[in-house]
Amino acid sequence: MKFTKQAIALAVLSASSFAASAATVDVYGKANLTLQSSDEGDGSFTEIKSNASRIGLKGTHDLGNGLSVVYKAEFQVDMDGDSDDNIDDRNQYVGLKGNFGEVLIGKNDTVLKQSQGKVDQFNDLNGDIKNLWKGENRMSDSLTYKSPKFSGFQLGLTYIAEDSVDAEDGISAAVFYGDPGLKKSKLFASVAVDSEVKGYDTMRATVSGKVAGFTLGAIVHNQEPVDGGAETDGFLVSAKYGLTKELSLKGQLQTADTDGGDDKSGFTLGADYKLAKSTKLFAFYTTFDMDSGADEDYAAVGIEYKF
Repeated sequence: MKFTKQAIALAVLSASSFAASAATVDVYGKANLTLQSSDEGDGSFTEIKSNASRIGLKGTHDLGNGLSVVYKAEFQVDMDGDSDDNIDDRNQYVGLKGNFGEVLIGKNDTVLKQSQGKVDQFNDLNGDIKNLWKGENRMSDSLTYKSPKFSGFQLGLTYIAEDSVDAEDGISAAVFYGDPGLKKSKLFASVAVDSEVKGYDTMRATVSGKVAGFTLGAIVHNQEPVDGGAETDGFLVSAKYGLTKELSLKGQLQTADTDGGDDKSGFTLGADYKLAKSTKLFAFYTTFDMDSGADEDYAAVGIEYKF
């Protein structure tokens, strides 16, 4: 861990020297912390929580003839100080980009995870879709290919090496249409499948768009354990509406219904208030209704700063 911290510090301090070469280097990060009341079935308690706060380096190096190296080294930072191991690795890869598309090797989000776009309005918070569904995987030993865009369509494929004698290689595949941020297109849609990824086969279809000032999204999801366990179906709908340039309201409903009657659902309401392009204050309330487990409730206020 000491070596990891030293490596991060050295990389950040050296960024300016890299920028002087043919490579571009961006130092970026996000601090997201909440003060919240949490009830996970045994009574409520208060906590200060770091929500996937991070720091990283990313950039490109032009090799000429339309070919570039692309890279990223991103680390999650536990800013609430609850853990001795407060630095963990996130997406970390190197690859090539050109007329053929992009190939990345290392640790990366699968294309199925990427296929959600921006539909999850409470990503990295308690209402994150990963709390009810499988498929939100960031995989080591992976190779990801994305094709060039053709009339707005793009193909994506993640191959996960087995890394063990008894394991099976995993495959994640997706077709994307449009821009996930809805800045370059009015519609985003995707269809994705996982095979043998973290013990599950998963299918997911996603769509989002803007209508009458609302940003709307929906996901249909299916997951099944590779070992033949019960199948789970679910759906998600989300909405965001800007009351003013600074203030936005948002909500999200998610279900997960498993064969045999183990049904779960989550509902979240929230608000964001922009202080600047880099900084926002926010609040949310999340509640989970669990058939076979304890119900959960979370109410929080927080701040997010990006650089």
